[in-house]
Amino acid sequence: MSTNDAKKKKKPVVPVKDKKGPGKKAIAALKEVLQQQKEEEEKLRKEEEEEEKRLEELEKQKEEKIKLEQEKKDKKKQKEKEKKERLKAEGKFLTPKQKADRARAQLLLETYKAQREALLNPSTVDKEDENGESEESDEENNDNSENNKNVAKAVKVQTKNEDSSNEEEESDLRAAVVCVLGHVDTGKTKILDKLRRTNVQDGEAGGITQQIGATNVPLHAIKEQTKVVNGYATRKFLVPGLLIIDTPGHESFSNLRNRGSSLCDIAILVVDIMHGLEPQTIESINILKTKKTPFIVALNKIDRLYDWQTNPRKDVRDVLTSQHANTQNEFKTRSQSVILQFAEQGLNAALFFENPDPKSYVSLVPTSAITGEGMGNLLDLIVENCQTHLYKRLVFNTELQATVLEVKAITGLGTTIDTILVNGYLREGDTIVVAGTDGPVVTQIRSLLMPQPLKELRVKNAYIEYKEIKAAQGVKIAAKDLEKAIAGLNIYVANKADEVERLKEVVAKELKSALSTIKLQDRGVYVQASTLGSLEALLDFLRSSKIPYSNIRIGPVVKKDVMKASIMLEHSPIYATILAFDVKVEKDAQELADTLNVKIFQADIIYHLFDKFTAYQDDLKKKNRDQFKSIAVFPCKLKVLPQFVFNSRDPIVMGVMVESGIVKEGTPICVPSKEFVELGIVTSIENNHKTVETARKGQEICIKIEPIPGDAPKMFGRHFDEKDILVSKISRQSIDACKDHFRDDLLKTDWQLMVELKKLFEIL
Repeated sequence: MSTNDAKKKKKPVVPVKDKKGPGKKAIAALKEVLQQQKEEEEKLRKEEEEEEKRLEELEKQKEEKIKLEQEKKDKKKQKEKEKKERLKAEGKFLTPKQKADRARAQLLLETYKAQREALLNPSTVDKEDENGESEESDEENNDNSENNKNVAKAVKVQTKNEDSSNEEEESDLRAAVVCVLGHVDTGKTKILDKLRRTNVQDGEAGGITQQIGATNVPLHAIKEQTKVVNGYATRKFLVPGLLIIDTPGHESFSNLRNRGSSLCDIAILVVDIMHGLEPQTIESINILKTKKTPFIVALNKIDRLYDWQTNPRKDVRDVLTSQHANTQNEFKTRSQSVILQFAEQGLNAALFFENPDPKSYVSLVPTSAITGEGMGNLLDLIVENCQTHLYKRLVFNTELQATVLEVKAITGLGTTIDTILVNGYLREGDTIVVAGTDGPVVTQIRSLLMPQPLKELRVKNAYIEYKEIKAAQGVKIAAKDLEKAIAGLNIYVANKADEVERLKEVVAKELKSALSTIKLQDRGVYVQASTLGSLEALLDFLRSSKIPYSNIRIGPVVKKDVMKASIMLEHSPIYATILAFDVKVEKDAQELADTLNVKIFQADIIYHLFDKFTAYQDDLKKKNRDQFKSIAVFPCKLKVLPQFVFNSRDPIVMGVMVESGIVKEGTPICVPSKEFVELGIVTSIENNHKTVETARKGQEICIKIEPIPGDAPKMFGRHFDEKDILVSKISRQSIDACKDHFRDDLLKTDWQLMVELKKLFEIL
């Protein structure tokens, strides 16, 4: 083929796709899909609208039904009311009690009639019976006699039941005051939270209860909690409720707990089943024994037992028996261990469902404050004790018995006092007398406020105002001039104007008596707290920590307190401090403290206050030790080891044995037998070829003595020899420095040597 032919031959044409978009068919298909979707959405929308209409119609029908039922009830009530009014007007209306009385009277009347009839119309003998007596008549008479006895017996029982019923209605018992005690972290507040369905503990400083709090638990709440207890249906409730006081668990709060337990009628002692009796548990037991306060043990944290299966809606006895065998065995072992520990404290104890004698055995109720098991049983047992052993104690008394628990400023109310009213009444407008930091406070009750049921008295919530409060209750009192009131002492009501002065004297004596037991030191820290109980607690903690206190006060820190604390600057600067526990520090007081160099430590938890002060104490000690290190000379007596004299002069390097006392770097050495010639200062000490800072009695060491600048060097063999005893050269200034800043470094024998050297150097 020629070239031209080849050129003429063209390549086959390949069709190119249209780049502008889909074809008509594709568009049509897409439109159809969109249309179907639209129709489907429209269908769904209509169905939803129809469903909404149907539900609205059902709701209307339901509301109409409820409305009709309510109308029926209202009509029925109205009819009953009209009937009652009509019967009252006719004198025919009877209360259930009157009906019971009438039935009893009718039964008695019929019985008497039957007996009278029997006496007046004795049974005639059967004329056909020659003997005048028939076995049938005898049997009949015997039956009648037995029936009469049964009727009489029934009347007697019914009367007794009626009397007990009346006693339940008419018995005027007050709410029992229940105190919760135990070791820190055993679950005291958690148990209370479970009872009132709240979470107070999270609001506590550090999760530790720092003041006494109070919670009103009404009867309906007790009934609700005890429904799970076997035999609930037959339980009769005579107490109107409980007033539960939650107390601090830390060991330093012994006095505060003591004050709390003196208020309470019955106590709950919380024991951790996993740890048994701990130090503060034993302390609480001793308080309860001293006060002769009955108590029940909440054997808490059973949910920690291995493989524990939770079921708070059952009686704890049933929950225990439903556990796996290994769980039951662990519970038995741990509970027996606790019972043995109680025996070691001189107390008989038993699980409440195995208690042979509740009067002489302490009852242990297994509980879990986390999951709720045993809480109903615990409440049920408290109620049972209140209504039996404590019945007489709980009979309401009109004589006032009330104690201030806490003084607190509330926004909109001013300063208020949280109060436990154990007996008697408090009324709006009453003139009250309470202890104050500057003497008795006389004021008039402006408002009586109570939290809603099951709300804790300390926790901020909506308060309900009352004109009158009847014991036993936790109540907040709002009144003027309460800023200086002291918690922990009694409240008195002056019913007449001439009683005020007498009550002021009573209050002043009570405070003086409470504070007179506190022994102060000549030198020590200044202590302030918000309440009498917390003051006692803090002082107890300081005593056990061996921190002396020279002055105490209840209330906020003011300038006067700073001035008193500053006195220690002249004697012991380390104690020129104020430990302020749970109190406010006034601004001008802080400014004065900064000027005078008085330290104020403030905290809401005793641990923190203690930590702050001890850290300051350690820091100040370190600074003082550094400052007086060169002045303080420790007492020592050295014997020369002549075979180890390595250098006889400038510097003297030799071996010595420490006969007594303590030698340290920087100690000036002299020779009393050579007219107190000063050899120089110890600049280094070696023990077994290792450098040390100090050496004590009995150690053989090598020391280097360098001459005092400006003095001529002294020489072994000329100024002293192996026969001479070397001692540290002390002075009045060095003795004082040792006493003030290095007292703990010296042993009793060291101080004895110090006295010996003091006489040797003729130091006054």
